[in-house]
Amino acid sequence: FSEGLLKSIEDKGYREPSPIQRESIPAILSGKDILATAQTGTGKTAAFVLPILQKLIEQERPEGKRPIKALILTPTRELALQVGQSVNAYAAHVPIKQATIFGGVNAKPQIKALSRSVDILVATPGRLFDLSEQKALSLSEVEFLVLDEADRMLDMGFIQDIVRILKMIPEKRQSLLFSATFSPEIKELTKDVLTSPVEVKVASDNAVAENLDQHLYFLKKSNKSQLLMYLMSSGNWEQVLIFTRTKYGADHLYEKLQDNHIPAVVIHGKKTQVVRNKALAQFKKKAVKVLVATDVAARGLDIKELPHVVNFDVPNVPEDYVHRVGRTGRAGLSGHAVTLTCDEEVLFINRIERLTQSKMKVCYDKKFSIKIDINEDGDY
Repeated sequence: FSEGLLKSIEDKGYREPSPIQRESIPAILSGKDILATAQTGTGKTAAFVLPILQKLIEQERPEGKRPIKALILTPTRELALQVGQSVNAYAAHVPIKQATIFGGVNAKPQIKALSRSVDILVATPGRLFDLSEQKALSLSEVEFLVLDEADRMLDMGFIQDIVRILKMIPEKRQSLLFSATFSPEIKELTKDVLTSPVEVKVASDNAVAENLDQHLYFLKKSNKSQLLMYLMSSGNWEQVLIFTRTKYGADHLYEKLQDNHIPAVVIHGKKTQVVRNKALAQFKKKAVKVLVATDVAARGLDIKELPHVVNFDVPNVPEDYVHRVGRTGRAGLSGHAVTLTCDEEVLFINRIERLTQSKMKVCYDKKFSIKIDINEDGDY
């Protein structure tokens, strides 16, 4: 890496590359397409941002406004912001500029940013199409394409958008696909996106971090709030991210926390981007104890040393469990995930444990828990 990039890496306090970085960076620098599967919190953003920056630094720089050379697609606004911030941090000492565009906010500042030289564009598909149709950007000279959290893009129905975007950029390019999980749908997508890719896997497919304690409670649905309050109080939890399945459920739980004088914020799809950013900032600086969120927040959240994640509702898509609990136990630190399960969610637990090939530790609380049977296959 150039001296400027090494300075940025030093500023971040990194000394050794993570496994995903060690495997991916040399392949990307050599010009290969990449299909990478890695758990969240393993440093995958740096794994593609650093080598792209290095390759852009080595190119001749034209006079005047420079064209977009790298396009990084993300499924959510939160992840786009996170990746954009990472690009800025790693490019702090090099002459590379980035812009981040996403929906839910005024497009004018983004259009203004695109009127200047932009080497790397981080974007969500919807806003990318909007601004492309307004002729605010051109992707005709893109040399690097990154699909970050590709599995989540497919879950959110972006497959047709990805196909459209592929038609907007040159066929001759280097493509990098990163995913936390590896499904048959991802394998199918690679045929359209990648050419003779190098496969990088740093963990078993759909695994959870080894340093994550997974605790499971079986109880009546009506007792979930009470057990949650008890666990937070008795364990003296200082910071906890709680996932619900629905927006209504998130708002309802937020109100219960408020009634119990527990400082909390809530984010979901009906909240404006400004409100979501403010809530996340409050939680990150520990101005509030609890962040309640739907799965819109399961990707892209990078909260340093987050100790606890709670699945207040069990996700009905088992891969979403991997993404949720991946918010804790990051970067080698220990983590704690608690899942509260009622009768109607037991089937989801069986699916999750089969996917992750790991068993959660069943915990019993004499006041709230209910007994559950286990069959000969080990299912609940």
